[in-house]
Amino acid sequence: MSIAADLIRGHTDAVILSVLMRRDSYGYDINKTILLSSGGAYELKEATLYTAFKRLEDAGAVSSYWGDENTGARRKYYTITDKGKEMYRQLYSDWENAKCIIDSLMYKEK
Repeated sequence: MSIAADLIRGHTDAVILSVLMRRDSYGYDINKTILLSSGGAYELKEATLYTAFKRLEDAGAVSSYWGDENTGARRKYYTITDKGKEMYRQLYSDWENAKCIIDSLMYKEK
């Protein structure tokens, strides 16, 4: 069962930053991590992912560098900055608050 993209769309930056809080990574691997973490229920479109990287880099939340792979194409890695860590903490807090409000607004059938 996949999740409606509308439910997560506003939280793309937080989801990407969450992955980068654990380790530096590159686009394909970040998307694979998101897919696996969601049990296959959510996957970012490539255009959405790279637009978010650009936005996060412009905001100073992430920086990028080229990997030194000996085989295959070079990969562009992303690393979270101190500003990005603070942004993630704020986005996570915002998510927790929104989740509480939505939970209080939803009728739970007994």
